[in-house]
Amino acid sequence: MAGWIVGVDVGGTFTDFSARNLETGAVRIHKRPSTPDDPSRAILHGLGELQAKAGIAGADIVRFAHGTTVATNALLQRRGATIRMITTRGFRDLVEIGRQVRPMIYDLQVDAPPPLVARSNRLEVTERIGPRGEIITPLTAAEIDRVVAELARGPKAESIAICLLFSFLNPVHEQRLADAIRAAMPELSISVSSEVQPEFREYERFSTTLINAFLQPEVGRYMKRLKNAVAGVAPAARFGIFQSSGGLMSADKASEFPVRTALSGPAAGAVGAAAAGAAARIRNIITLDIGGTSTDVCLIRGGQTEVAHIRDIAGFRIRLPMVDIHTVGAGGGSIAFIGPDGLLKVGPESAGAVPGPACFGRGGDRPTVSDANVVLGRLPDQLAGGELSMDPGRALEAIRTVAEPLGISAVKAALGICGIASSNMMRAIRAVSTEKGYDPRHFALMAFGGAGGLHATDVARSLGIRRVVVPPAPGILCAAGLLDADLQENYVVTCRTPLDGDLSAIDRAVAELDQQARAWIAAEAAGAERAHRVLTLDMRHVGQNYELSVTLERITGAPPPPLEAGALKEAFFAEHLRSYGHVDRDAPVEIVNIRMKAVARLRQATATVAAPVGPGTPVEHHDVWFDEDQPRSTPIYARSTLEIGFALRGPAIITQFDATTLVPPSATMTVDPVLNLILELDDA
Repeated sequence: MAGWIVGVDVGGTFTDFSARNLETGAVRIHKRPSTPDDPSRAILHGLGELQAKAGIAGADIVRFAHGTTVATNALLQRRGATIRMITTRGFRDLVEIGRQVRPMIYDLQVDAPPPLVARSNRLEVTERIGPRGEIITPLTAAEIDRVVAELARGPKAESIAICLLFSFLNPVHEQRLADAIRAAMPELSISVSSEVQPEFREYERFSTTLINAFLQPEVGRYMKRLKNAVAGVAPAARFGIFQSSGGLMSADKASEFPVRTALSGPAAGAVGAAAAGAAARIRNIITLDIGGTSTDVCLIRGGQTEVAHIRDIAGFRIRLPMVDIHTVGAGGGSIAFIGPDGLLKVGPESAGAVPGPACFGRGGDRPTVSDANVVLGRLPDQLAGGELSMDPGRALEAIRTVAEPLGISAVKAALGICGIASSNMMRAIRAVSTEKGYDPRHFALMAFGGAGGLHATDVARSLGIRRVVVPPAPGILCAAGLLDADLQENYVVTCRTPLDGDLSAIDRAVAELDQQARAWIAAEAAGAERAHRVLTLDMRHVGQNYELSVTLERITGAPPPPLEAGALKEAFFAEHLRSYGHVDRDAPVEIVNIRMKAVARLRQATATVAAPVGPGTPVEHHDVWFDEDQPRSTPIYARSTLEIGFALRGPAIITQFDATTLVPPSATMTVDPVLNLILELDDA
């Protein structure tokens, strides 16, 4: 059967696969343990297993989409290239000074992480571009020769970051330096700030460029190796990498700009959740993606994921458009321990895929969230279609290592571990909702990831959320989101202009960005079903430190008409009122950045999930602990038997190949017309 598209999401514990046939909508899923030392091994082995299980020939795969954690892990572990940095004379310490914000404001002993480039590896060059893009001090040929010679005789480096002042307004000096270094040392990777992110605020631009340089060699090698391997299996497949902004890009572009993949996997989950919500006609969603290592949350409003333009990842500042995801180290593999204060802690350290939780029987012996769920009777005897068998004895031994020092029972310790993990997840949700002006009670909580359904009701209850939605294949939703993704490219230009002044410069900049976006669509979007552009302005009151992004319109045809100051001001006031709860209509407003997003819609197919075959009757019963008093005999249902309209009153456990859902006694569950599980809480 021809025309398969395949999405692969690599997590800290499992690598997930979702395949969809473009002609029939048939869906096939697969899951296998990740290989942290080389993620491509799990991808290739799992792809072969998926093909054998589903009968998919390599020649029939037309698109291969990959959500990757390689960049994220390299940052977390500081495992990347040795960098040298070139910057304007007098500014080599800028990446160390940063914004002078302490990582923990009340802890005077905690320092910010050291920069990715040592001070001795930062070179200064005599040149200067002014704040209007004018050349104040020219960059001479002799100065370029001096810098190239110093690079040649200095410490060995794999990658060069070129970060000059005001290069986002005039990149000529950066380009001349890059051309000279490429000619003299073609083996080096080079990141140029005016190409990585041509935006004002030099610290954020420099930091983003350094991260890109740090990641380029390793990510580039990984992309090349994986692209060639996939081409050998599926020679006709278009290879796409998911980027943090919520769309696909080519593997070559990912190799050039690996910083764009810093939140690749979690962003795919948000896209998948938005698609699942649209199918169920639920447009306001807070996602709860609980995997083996971490929990990712995102707010979806009106069917659209929220986008942020600045994030800190592993203590490093990134200035790029990214799906606004908040991540905490709380997952099934998160390790519980007793802290120096004698209190129980959970995470962020994880048992990962190797050795894994103690209950997996693969050598792990430290207590984890998964072990706690096993002790409480909340997990079935087998996971991942029988590939993982639970070992309750090992889980109990592990939990006792924290229970006995605290003088409590193993059950009480397990309840405490699950409660602490849920509290960490709740705080993550507040970061994307209440802290940004959204009331979580007005949203549904969509739970996915292998452990999302186990903790969703506890998290929802603590936030006052009454409805929990569990999609048909929750453990594979990130991989499924890759199949719903579009091709995407983002453009930005800084053009500070007061709204009360002449807007002709803004109109010219918009026209230039629109031309770039249309050229990209013509060159990169061959085979796409349709394409459009989205115009966004970053605006602020004059004197404010930071801007608000105001999305104006979706453009499908000719270039947009000239902008009108009154309409822009009203759009800004509306966003300011929503974000901050007040607005000063008399204060002057200015435009700071202009953004244009080009989107090309790839051919999709509506997924057709196999209809459940009833009757929905319990396959067995478990004694499940919901509190310390006593366990409750709880029926276990196979989700594949729960037909549309099926309803029950908790407690119950719903099992399937890729996830487990816990229905507490205080909830009812129904199966909706698109096979979502809808949990309604009595006591939220």
